[in-house]
Amino acid sequence: MKKTWWKEAVVYQVYWRSFYDSNGDGIGDLEGLLLKLPYIKDLGIDVIWLNPMYQSPDKDNGYDISDYYGVMEKAGTMQTVERLIKEVHNLGMKIIMDLVVNHTSDQHPWFLESRSSKDNPKRDWYIWKDAKNGKEPNNWRSYFAPSPWGWDEKTGQYYFHSFAAEQPDLNWENREVREEIYRIMRFWLDKGINGFRMDVINLLAKQQGYQDALNTYDLSYLGNNPGIHEYLQEMHHEVLRHYDIMTVGEIPFVTPEDGLLYVGEDRNELHTLFHFQVADDMPAWDMLRYKEIQKRWYEGLKGKGWNSQFLNNHDHTRQVTRYGNDGEYRVQSAKLLGTLVHTMPGTPYIFQGEEIGMTGVCFEDISDYQDIAMKNKYNELVGRGENPDKVLKELQPLSRDNSRTPIQWNDSENAGFTRGVPWIKINPNYKEINVKKELETPDSVFHYYKKLIALRKENKVMVYGDYADLSDGHEELYIYSRSLGEVTWLIVLNHSENTNEVNLPEYTDGKNKELLLANYAEIPKGESAEKIVLRPYEARIYKI
Repeated sequence: MKKTWWKEAVVYQVYWRSFYDSNGDGIGDLEGLLLKLPYIKDLGIDVIWLNPMYQSPDKDNGYDISDYYGVMEKAGTMQTVERLIKEVHNLGMKIIMDLVVNHTSDQHPWFLESRSSKDNPKRDWYIWKDAKNGKEPNNWRSYFAPSPWGWDEKTGQYYFHSFAAEQPDLNWENREVREEIYRIMRFWLDKGINGFRMDVINLLAKQQGYQDALNTYDLSYLGNNPGIHEYLQEMHHEVLRHYDIMTVGEIPFVTPEDGLLYVGEDRNELHTLFHFQVADDMPAWDMLRYKEIQKRWYEGLKGKGWNSQFLNNHDHTRQVTRYGNDGEYRVQSAKLLGTLVHTMPGTPYIFQGEEIGMTGVCFEDISDYQDIAMKNKYNELVGRGENPDKVLKELQPLSRDNSRTPIQWNDSENAGFTRGVPWIKINPNYKEINVKKELETPDSVFHYYKKLIALRKENKVMVYGDYADLSDGHEELYIYSRSLGEVTWLIVLNHSENTNEVNLPEYTDGKNKELLLANYAEIPKGESAEKIVLRPYEARIYKI
């Protein structure tokens, strides 16, 4: 296994519109990020992942791009981006940006040309199909709508969109499209960015024939289709291999066997990936399922490819609410989940606010939500006659807005995020949970994350060490080791509200156990070498 800077890095995701507002318009911006870079550096971060700030009508919070070479006015200017890249580098960090090339905005000049007439030179830059029996070309669904087919009255055909109707998919079979994307990539890499997080990158290739699906709600027909690996190998040959960068692909619908095809070190495609067997397929915490997923991915990629570790991001509910306990044990469970992510094999990601234990929200009215996916689903279900209150209650737990409320900087008005009216409501608990309070509290979630990140930087066993699950089928305890050469670390987690007795592995008998980090301030005295008792959501890291 090759040693590289991006394997050893800790990545911090900045959803800039909810990070910090510098000009009082209620929307976070890149100037705000510049002002807060020292905070990110203080945490110990190596790489910042910046969500899209390209020119966009903003129907899907920047994931509908109308100009890849421009910067959204809400975010700032090209000069701001250039200053940001320079300052990130001056602070000894790197920056990666979203690459969104499965689709564009319907306001992109390419699409405006494409839909202008059937014989326009850019008609084939997108996917157009005739009606079938007077209806859509097939029975598929899109992520954000009941159908992925948008009707164009002027030209009498349907265009394909995997997401919202305002996000038409590009036709990657067209060589001109691919060459233009490669030019865009070089433009940003030559500006000094250090890589890309590649949005739904496995959706680029489409199923030939567009046949009806047997189960329309299983959207796996949208991804991993023949041709995808040829596209990514061409991208690597044309662009990626010429730069010392980091690439991470957002790749739903994959098993470890599929994943290795994308990130195998002999494949010349991507460096690492986000799979979603946890975030998409595990609605609530399921210890046995989680252990199984980690084991399979570790064994599937070991020595051949690299994984990513995360439990929340801008598309998934905050981890302490979804997978922990955001009530009585919020602080302990936030620390435990951080321990889990940072000690598993792969590159750890921190989503902004996670490091202070921010929680999800539960707004009272659908009008308070901004998430286009949630609102479309709400309208679809209510339109079928379902009870609006019941629908709202069902959609709230996994709404993407759970993770998109602004960073809670202090206990002043609007949590110190903005002087104006915030683009989305602030979580009401900001007076109790905020950065200022975290920085002033020695045993806070923030300071725990700092120690966790420092441990990873100073000890390669956390990066390259072998992994072994030692907790069998226990539904509340997760005990595993990381070993590199003569060094062995033991991670002991009690992911429950119960007290659990732990019998340590036999190889610890008679050996020194050095406690490196724990999420409770006081450890009971007089514990035996073989047996310890863990309190609710207790986490410990030992060096054996």
